[in-house]
Amino acid sequence: MNREDAVLISVIVPVYNVVEWLPRCVDSIRRQTYRNLEIILVDDGSTDNSGALAEKFAMEDKRIRVFHKENGGSSSARNLGIQKARGQYIGFVDSDDYIAEEMYERLLAVALQENLLMVQTSRDEIDENGNKLPDVCIPPEGPELWDCGHFMRELLLHRGDCSFCTKLTAAELFRENRFPEGELNEDFRLLIDLLPKIPAVGILPEQDYHVFYRYGSNTRTRNKKEFPRVFTDIVNNADRVEEIVAESYPELKEEAVRFALFQRLDYLLHIPLGMMKKSNPFYVQVCKYLKSHKSDIKNNPYLTEQNRKYLKLLAAAPALVRRVHALLMVLRGKG
Repeated sequence: MNREDAVLISVIVPVYNVVEWLPRCVDSIRRQTYRNLEIILVDDGSTDNSGALAEKFAMEDKRIRVFHKENGGSSSARNLGIQKARGQYIGFVDSDDYIAEEMYERLLAVALQENLLMVQTSRDEIDENGNKLPDVCIPPEGPELWDCGHFMRELLLHRGDCSFCTKLTAAELFRENRFPEGELNEDFRLLIDLLPKIPAVGILPEQDYHVFYRYGSNTRTRNKKEFPRVFTDIVNNADRVEEIVAESYPELKEEAVRFALFQRLDYLLHIPLGMMKKSNPFYVQVCKYLKSHKSDIKNNPYLTEQNRKYLKLLAAAPALVRRVHALLMVLRGKG
């Protein structure tokens, strides 16, 4: 047995009411050209037949282990999977997504060759009709090795991929770190906490991870009146990343401020008008941040002119600007 074959990879799949998509997901993991896997299916209190289907898969493939728990969200399910994992490396696949057959073989080969704690593949996104969507993260032309200051910078400029589903991560990194439970944007939060502990990340160009973009998940909704919690969590995470940058990457201060402003812009462009009140303390704090960073809005080199325009207006009169913005969206047929 060679060195690669001796390494066990634990692949963790949170499962919640995905009976329609789970077979494709699990089958894509079972077909991996790298065979030394354990596949951990964590049934997060499913109310459909997903839990029973997971047990059926376990009967068909001895590499599959199934755990059932009360519903607690994706982070809770992943954390249980981490607790149960026996592999030296850990991967994650969302239960409605699927992966290319050579994904883990490619990732592990680079991890071992370069002695890396984390390696990342590229991804694409497929809609409900099977159409490939525009790339969210542009794949590199060939394999690259990013030091973690560079990786952090790419995240702050919204060019990096924070998803743990595209990554193979050394299990040792999870000894003292877990996904934050009860939050969205949880991958970003965990990744920014881990990056200062990682010398470098390998980036592969192959789009081996396939995101199935379906409506009905936490952050994908057709209801324009809903205000998903993700928009508050991205602001909280922007505050956290400013702290990390100050401690570990002070040369990235301007990028971190740009990120914080951009996340607050996203928040203010999505919050329902009815929540833009002085009685909403989170909204008030977002507005105060903009007012206290007028100089950065004007001078930060990483903001676009459109960013600056909206941020200046929102800092001055947020509710009025939102009403005008909503009217413009209606007139353009986007409301």
